[in-house]
Amino acid sequence: MLRLRKFALCSLVLGATFLLTACPSSTNIARINSDPSRYRNKEVSLTGRVTDSFGALGRGAYQLDDGTGRIWVVVQDNRGVPNRGAEVGTRGRVQSGVSFGGRNFGTVIQETDRRSRGR
Repeated sequence: MLRLRKFALCSLVLGATFLLTACPSSTNIARINSDPSRYRNKEVSLTGRVTDSFGALGRGAYQLDDGTGRIWVVVQDNRGVPNRGAEVGTRGRVQSGVSFGGRNFGTVIQETDRRSRGR
């Protein structure tokens, strides 16, 4: 019985370790904008409302506002960009000095996944 408890405890700790290290950190835009070098090339999760977007042929960018600030999210797969006003949860890597579609952006999120709600 003691062996079974030790095994269960070890499995739980090991599973939690893998789960927590695989998840991107959830933060807010103000933190990213205040110290972009801290987040550079790290995966983050953000949730907010789309305030501006442009795109063509499934690629583009949209500006996300989470109430603490705004940041551009670059989409380079064929999913397209969400419409203005949509509530979006996005995940991606923080990048600096990105040019896209003839426009230059300071700090952006290079999107890897997205969940949309509403509009």
